[in-house]
Amino acid sequence: MSALFEPYVLRSLTVPNRIWMAPMCQYSAEASGPDAGTANDWHFAHYTARAAGGTGLILVEATAVSPEGRISHADLGIWNDRQVEAFRRITGFLTRQGTVPGIQLAHAGRKASTDLPWRGGGPVDAGTPGGEGWQTVAPSPVAYDEGHPVPEELTTEEIQQVVAQFADAARRALAAGFRVAEIHGAHGYLIGQFLSPHTNRRTDEYGGSFENRTRFALQVVDAVRAVWPEELPLLFRISATDWLTENADDGREGWTADDTVRFARELRAHGVDLLDVSTGGLAPGARIPVGPGYQVPFAERVRTETGLPVAAVGLITDPVQAEKILSDGSADAVLLGRELLRDPYFARSAARALGGDVTVPEQYGRAV
Repeated sequence: MSALFEPYVLRSLTVPNRIWMAPMCQYSAEASGPDAGTANDWHFAHYTARAAGGTGLILVEATAVSPEGRISHADLGIWNDRQVEAFRRITGFLTRQGTVPGIQLAHAGRKASTDLPWRGGGPVDAGTPGGEGWQTVAPSPVAYDEGHPVPEELTTEEIQQVVAQFADAARRALAAGFRVAEIHGAHGYLIGQFLSPHTNRRTDEYGGSFENRTRFALQVVDAVRAVWPEELPLLFRISATDWLTENADDGREGWTADDTVRFARELRAHGVDLLDVSTGGLAPGARIPVGPGYQVPFAERVRTETGLPVAAVGLITDPVQAEKILSDGSADAVLLGRELLRDPYFARSAARALGGDVTVPEQYGRAV
């Protein structure tokens, strides 16, 4: 059997295959009012199509743990019970198709309060009519880029409030029917901002040393793990490098691949079951050598040096390419992003190409 179609066990959960959907923001929720942050028909159609296509695990896009944690005003959230009810419709369908429903819990930090990507994605000022802008927060008052607002530095008390928000979000995610929770520590959002010395200039117990810069992330992991059932898996998404130190001619220091390996050991000790390995997103202008599978070596290194299971992501577009990543031992699963936007039925196409097997809805059986 193709490695892509071997089931994968995480704690008591069995994912039917190794083709997983990466979290990708849709920027399609209501911006304000009682339905702010709530999943709607777009999200239902989007995710259920990929489940009907045979995807083994679907990680719902970055879902904010608080209103101010959204990247944009049109992001999903999970800070109230109305949002829970809307998610149940999606998770129920995914589960009935044999797909495991997962959710990525997130806080955007200084990269919050932005416009929709197709409207330029620039910062939106706090107080903009319609609830489209708000004051951003971060570990340190360092703006993301020129023209972006300076975020407010979180106090230690506010940091603990955010930790509690992640735990509350995890409780709601469970009530909504999700079976996998992923903590978003990548792409320069709040947790990644604490990890990197480029954005974390604090001098208290949350800044300076590696131990201090990772403290917030581990507190979030511990808080989520404490409320997430023992039998269900917890994932963590990380940017394995900021691509700053690797390009040190500009003098900026950032989070490195060595840091990731060291941190992966800590995450494993704190109950994380799999590391979702991406890169970048912290600082604009970082030079990234983008190409097919360009992030896979970072995942492979974590898996080899720590024993923590990993999923690889980043320009994985072909069934043979994906199969080789698994058969070579570079990763335990592949996470597809844009390719699943192009082809919701990628898993079924890959099964035909590689001789694998996926569950197909009975209504589509004549097309196997």
